[in-house]
Order: sequence, then C-alpha cells, then structure tokens
Amino acid sequence: MKIKDSVVIVTGASGGIGLATARILSDRGAKVVLAARSEKILKKLEKEIPNSFAVPTDMREPREIKALIKKTQKKFGRIDALINNAGQGMRSSVENIDMDGYKDIMELNVFSVVRAMQAVIPIMRSQGGGLILNISSMVSKNYFPGLAAYASTKYALNAITLTARTELEPDHIIVSVFHPKMTATGFGQNSLGEKYASSAGRPGMSADTPEAVAEAIVKQIESGEPEANM
Repeated sequence: MKIKDSVVIVTGASGGIGLATARILSDRGAKVVLAARSEKILKKLEKEIPNSFAVPTDMREPREIKALIKKTQKKFGRIDALINNAGQGMRSSVENIDMDGYKDIMELNVFSVVRAMQAVIPIMRSQGGGLILNISSMVSKNYFPGLAAYASTKYALNAITLTARTELEPDHIIVSVFHPKMTATGFGQNSLGEKYASSAGRPGMSADTPEAVAEAIVKQIESGEPEANM
C-alpha cells in the first residue's frame, strides 16, 4: 500500500508500538487517526504529530468502535488502512487463570478487532480496496509457561486474520498479521495477573525498541505480506 496521503487508523496509539507506528506513518505523509482511551494524551499527541486526528476510543466498547470509524470517514472521506494494535496481556498459570480477566483480554484482543474489521470492510469495499493489519505476537508461535491466556487470544487473532485475507482478496482488501517479540514498552506492567518487566524473558533474550517494531510494521504495510515478525 502507498502510505503517502493515505488515511490510517491506529488503535492503541497513546504509547508503545502504536505511538511509534503513528509517528512514522505521519513522517511518511499519511493522515493518521489516533485511537486510545486517554483523551488527554491523545489531544497532546494530536498537536505534536502532523496530519493526525485524535479520536478517544475504548476498543472494548462496540459503540465507540463504530463512532471511531464514523468520525474518521466523516473527516477524511475514506479509510485506507486500519492497524489493530490495542491489546493487553495476562500472566498466569492455566490452573490459576482468572476467568473474568480472561474474558476482558479476549474482549480487547479479539472481539474488538473483529468489530473494527466488520466496521471498515464495507467502506473499503465501496472505495475499491484497503488494508487491515492486526498486531499479534510471537507468543502465538511458541508455548511459554504463564502466557497461555494471552497467547490464546493471539492464536485466535492469527486464524481470523489469515482467513479474512482469503475471504477479502476478491475485494482488493489486504489483511495481514504482524508478530512482535519482546518489546521495550510498559506492556508487562499493564498486563493482568502477575506483573513483569516487558524486557524480561528467557536468558539471552533482548527487547526491541517500539521504533524498530514500527519500522517493520510500516514495511509490511507497504509490501502487503500476509505475515511478518521481528
């Protein structure tokens, strides 16, 4: 996809990978819609990032997802790309998974993504195409103790993404999935269950910077590859 002059929605854009991706897209000439829960942070970022538009959105709320899509289309007249980056982790043994917490991260990591996809697909189809990029995780390719609940949400996301890619190919809508590995953000501290540093992992593992991950994401947007990872 050509980035310059495109309209791109980035969820989870108030920090970490989402913010880094939004900044790079803006630098490349895109009109970037910043979606996250914190209105205060987004309004500050809207002033800092050229050609950005802040839409405070709780992705767990179906009505707010619909409002995000509607406001974006009203302002720009089109939606060229949707980057589903908002998500939350959970660290717990399978034996001790808190089911309410599990339902909560499933709502954000899976259901909100499907709802956002369902909202933009008709728009992209009517305009002749578009791109949807879902941010998964390398944990969906491995089996790490303590991460079963979180990983399962990303396993589901992978299946949804790659199935939708096949379904929407005739409509010229590209659907792809990106797999970050350990990234130096506050993700671990914001996870449910046991708190951990985002850079903590197995011996010898190092954490990527959000900027490095964002560069790889932008490269995948341009290439349209079905899957990519760090």
